[in-house]
Amino acid sequence: MRRHTKILVTLLVLTGCLVQLVPFYLALTTAFKEQSDLSSVWAFPFAAITWDNLAAAIAQGGVLRATFNSAVVTVIATGLTCMLAALAAYPLARRRTRLNRGVEFTILAVMMVPPLSILVPLYSLLNGLGLLDTYAGLILPLVCLELPRAIFLYTQFLRAVPLSLEEAARVDGASRLQTLRIIIFPLLKPVTVTVIILTAVYVWNEFALSSYIMTSTEMRTLAPSIAAFFGANGSNVNAAVAGSLIGVVPILIAYLFLQRYFMKGMLAGAEK
Repeated sequence: MRRHTKILVTLLVLTGCLVQLVPFYLALTTAFKEQSDLSSVWAFPFAAITWDNLAAAIAQGGVLRATFNSAVVTVIATGLTCMLAALAAYPLARRRTRLNRGVEFTILAVMMVPPLSILVPLYSLLNGLGLLDTYAGLILPLVCLELPRAIFLYTQFLRAVPLSLEEAARVDGASRLQTLRIIIFPLLKPVTVTVIILTAVYVWNEFALSSYIMTSTEMRTLAPSIAAFFGANGSNVNAAVAGSLIGVVPILIAYLFLQRYFMKGMLAGAEK
């Protein structure tokens, strides 16, 4: 009976993996086909592979420049989110006062606010500050949008860290800052990797705010650059898919290297 159960579970896992890989296969078949090729999307063009779509994505869509812009925004926004969230979560986890509980409730409430609901006032504010079409104009709003979730994750993780570790450090003469730097922050590596992946994927794929804030071709990020292949007068699906494949490579590599810590961070705080 157990053998049959294992076989069934294995088949289900393999089926799930195949289903997840189907979009990547369809993207490959589309990216390496001629735009005039009307054959089935399931048929890979082994005999007529073309690189024109990748060239069009780079030359016409500016995907490489857009990838660089997305990388700059993602790295800075992710770094700021991790640093600010860790510092904000420490007092919330260690001091269970009514004020801190109110702050936690506010953070959870902010997580439920749709980002697009603040688009008009945000645009007016950035325009008044002269931050439209700049890295700072996009990074600051994205950090603010990602901070509530990051603070929540850090807070839950810190509550699972024994308070006795900090007490032992104080007995040895360590100050509060030394305790944070030497004892607490190194323990935050699993949840930090989780925050890095969640934040980086969101910022990398962000479309709505980027489309309104980054208006020039030179400052455009990856998602709006790919969307530029679709217009009222026509579209180039093959080039758009090719650009998507180029854009997914950096974030996929990062996830493959960090997935071990990602699973640890997602389970952090579940048990003590």
